[in-house]
Amino acid sequence: MSGSPARAVLIAGPTASGKSALALRLAERLGGVVINADSMQIYDGLRILTARPTAEEEARAPHRLYGHVDPARPFSVADWLADVNVQLEALRLHEESPPAIFVGGTGLYFESLLKGLAPVPPVHAEIRAHWRARAEAVGAGELHRELQLRDPVMAERLGATDTQRLTRALEVIEATGRSLADWQNDPHSPPLVDAGAAVRIVLEPERAILHERIERRFHLMVEAGAIDEALAFAARGLSPDMPATRAIGVAAMVAVGRGEIPLEEGIRQGIVESRQYAKRQSTWFRGRMADWLRGEADALEAAAVAALG
Repeated sequence: MSGSPARAVLIAGPTASGKSALALRLAERLGGVVINADSMQIYDGLRILTARPTAEEEARAPHRLYGHVDPARPFSVADWLADVNVQLEALRLHEESPPAIFVGGTGLYFESLLKGLAPVPPVHAEIRAHWRARAEAVGAGELHRELQLRDPVMAERLGATDTQRLTRALEVIEATGRSLADWQNDPHSPPLVDAGAAVRIVLEPERAILHERIERRFHLMVEAGAIDEALAFAARGLSPDMPATRAIGVAAMVAVGRGEIPLEEGIRQGIVESRQYAKRQSTWFRGRMADWLRGEADALEAAAVAALG
C-alpha cells in the first residue's frame, strides 16, 4: 500500500476532554476528514451514551467510522485497522489529499495506527465459532484457566475477565500452533507509515475541570434521551460478552428506565463510571504516549494548524 496522507492529526484524551469538538474545528479549518478512534463510538445504537458527534456536527465536516458496526458482531483492533486502511486509501486518491484527523479515547487504536499489528494468519471460521461458543458457555474465568494450560505467556498478559482477548488468544494458538505473543513479536508495518510526520496530541484538562465536564455532559445526555436509548439497546438482547453492552452509563440508564433505581442514582453511577474511565485513560496516555504534545485544546489547536495549515 502507498504511503500515508501527507498530513495527519492524532487527537487522544480522556472522556469529556473536548476531543470531538477540537477535531471538528480542525477539520473545518484544514479541510480534513474526522476518523473515529474510539472503540465504543463505532457501534450502532449508542450515539448519546458514547458521546458520538451529533448529526448536525457530522454535517459540518466529513466523519468516518462512527456507528457503523453492529454491536452483536465481534469487532477487533484488526477490524478497525482494516477499516482505517480503506479510509486512508480514499484520502490518498483524493486530488487535494485532505488531512486525516483521528480522534478518540482508545489507546490500543492509536498504538496500532502507529505501530501496526502482528500479521496473524486468518483463523478458520469453525475455530472462531467454537471459541466464541465456549466463551458464552463457560465465561472468562474458565477461558483464562484453559489459556494458562495452552499458552501461559498470553495468560500472564491478559486479565481473567477479558473475554474478548482471551477468546482471541485461544483461537490463535489453536489455529496456528503458535502463541499470539510470538506473532506480536514479528515485524509488521503500521497504516501511518510516516508516523513521525503526524501531529500527535493528548488533551489534558485539569482534574477538577474534567470532572465538572463529565458531570455536566452526563446530565445533558439524560436530557437528550439517554434512558430511552439505553432501553432500546437493551431490548436487542445482546450477549453480555459483547463489548458494547459495557458502554458507560448503559446499565445505569436501563436500571432507571425499568424503575429499579431513581434517576438521581443512575446519574450518579454514570458520572462515577465516567470519572473512573477517564482516570484509566489518562494513566494509559501518560505511560504509552509520553512523547505526544499535551495541554488544553486552544494551544494544541494552534500547534496543529501551524504544522499543517
